Amino acid sequence: MTQARGTSATTTTKKWVYLFEEGNKDMRDLLGGKGAGVAEMTRAGLPVPPGFTITTEACNAYYASGKRFPDGMWEQAIEALHHVEEKTGKKLGDVKNPLLVSVRSGAKFSMPGMMDTVLNLGLNPQTLEGLAKLTNDR
Repeated sequence: MTQARGTSATTTTKKWVYLFEEGNKDMRDLLGGKGAGVAEMTRAGLPVPPGFTITTEACNAYYASGKRFPDGMWEQAIEALHHVEEKTGKKLGDVKNPLLVSVRSGAKFSMPGMMDTVLNLGLNPQTLEGLAKLTNDR
């Protein structure tokens, strides 16, 4: 399914994407349960890989506009991805030092088994070769 970006005359861009270190446990409505939990663990100094959360408001806006990304969301997500790349020293799609990410859906309340998870996003035959060389695992 191809995702289209939103188009609107809005001049002010809403914040749709939060780095883990920008959130907290009180943002459960905005970040979902997982997003708020990971943000709180990050704030507490626990060993959490860098990442970001796309808000529940972005999801609602996406569906309300006929499955179009809200204005500015795509750009904010790319900016957040670059932040993760900088923190890890890895790059999504890099054949020599690939960044692999997980995409997890979440809601305000837990709904086990109801939403999809995508693991190892960024893994393909080319990046697999690079990962094997990095880990000396052939």
